[in-house]
Amino acid sequence: MDEGATAPGRVARKKSLSPRAAPLPESARASHAKGAEPPLHDHCEPGRSTRTSTGVDWPRTLAARGARALTAEHLRFRDLNPVSGRLHCVVLDCSSSMVMGGGLARAKGVLLDLFREAYQRREHVALISLGGDGVQLRLAPCKAGAWSDDWLIAPIGGGGGTPLSEALSCADDLLAAQAARGMQAWLWLMTDARTRELPVRPAHADLIRVLDFESGPVRLQKARALADVWGAEYLLPC
Repeated sequence: MDEGATAPGRVARKKSLSPRAAPLPESARASHAKGAEPPLHDHCEPGRSTRTSTGVDWPRTLAARGARALTAEHLRFRDLNPVSGRLHCVVLDCSSSMVMGGGLARAKGVLLDLFREAYQRREHVALISLGGDGVQLRLAPCKAGAWSDDWLIAPIGGGGGTPLSEALSCADDLLAAQAARGMQAWLWLMTDARTRELPVRPAHADLIRVLDFESGPVRLQKARALADVWGAEYLLPC
């Protein structure tokens, strides 16, 4: 069995959007990459946040280190001060490969569940799409509302290329603005990563989740490789 494959009958436990547990919508119950460290909770990049931190958070530090030798840049610390809220910024890949493989349809379902749970938690959301029409800010950062699928998500079309680096740069700008207001900035990347681009890690994301929607008999596993380079969580939505 491939390292990233989900074992038959395996069901990952559901995660909540609560501050003590990293969020994962019900339709995105997923398996973590084999051998991955525990989930990253309330991630805080050392040296960037102005919030008071103390004590090394070893699970998150080891996740950031990966297979490399431990250095100071890998250190993650426990955040003792409350934040003023949390922003879930979703970058949705709407390229041709996502459409043809059925990934876009599945990603929309996960996105809808994520926004519904954010609404229940009174948290903030933002949505950026990328595809043949370029990068579009579909929803500027705002408090999640009781939106319907017909109004926000269903109209999103697909096709074209994958301007991933541009979309992530746009997302990082949004995250930076919200971080300046004291918000935690969480980035959700929903993609099959079928691109030649090698985007850098968004610097202002406190936590990153890469949801891999690649399908087909031949899988390049670029989304997994990207998550490994970033020290992000890698998820395989069911």
